[in-house]
Amino acid sequence: MKIFLAVRIPQWYVVFATGIFLFLAMLSGILQPLLSNQSSSVPQPYFHGNESKPKVALACNVFWGEEFLPDMLNTLDKYNCKITFFIGGSWAKRYPDVLKMIADRGHELGNHTYSHPHPNTLSKEKNKEQIILAQDLINNITGKKTVLYAPPYGEYNDTVLSAAQELGYKTIMWSIDTIDWQRPPADIIKKRVLKKIHNGAIILMHPTEPTAKALPDLIEELQKLGYQITTVSDVLD
Repeated sequence: MKIFLAVRIPQWYVVFATGIFLFLAMLSGILQPLLSNQSSSVPQPYFHGNESKPKVALACNVFWGEEFLPDMLNTLDKYNCKITFFIGGSWAKRYPDVLKMIADRGHELGNHTYSHPHPNTLSKEKNKEQIILAQDLINNITGKKTVLYAPPYGEYNDTVLSAAQELGYKTIMWSIDTIDWQRPPADIIKKRVLKKIHNGAIILMHPTEPTAKALPDLIEELQKLGYQITTVSDVLD
């Protein structure tokens, strides 16, 4: 035998429940933009610059490879290109004359921390300390204050990004990676760049022997395609 239980729900209860539901829906609509604004307050890194202009930036991270920098600088001079070098503080301490050479040639200087740690493992204060130590060394040697930050290993989280922002820095990543730290043939480096080239590209490189060899042909190919080779700050504008 089946038993059916009929429950009569008062009309006032239905009206009350509906009102609560509508109120919560409205509250959600009000809070959502506020929550979105709160999350967007965390600074975001830059992977590329202005994509409406045919400009590309070369971003060279320097923590080693000082023996290849003179050739690279001579090539950049030959083609009248100014690029961005992200400088490691402890490297600058060991090679102040090379750093001064880079600055005197008119290239932009960025910050690549003092000792090249894994930023994601550090507290906000330790991240700031790494940036400030490098900043002060670079400034003492060249008279220039850095405002662009390239975190080692391409690591970042909210702590890393906030630390940089609070010190007045923009965190810079890249849209094209030469992977030249693996020392591939120069032709491979060139192909990796040309395969993915686009307006506003930030091209990551390091001072290696194959990079120095690839640079003249790479510059010529990019210029033939109509690209202006410039600094990170310039493509961000």
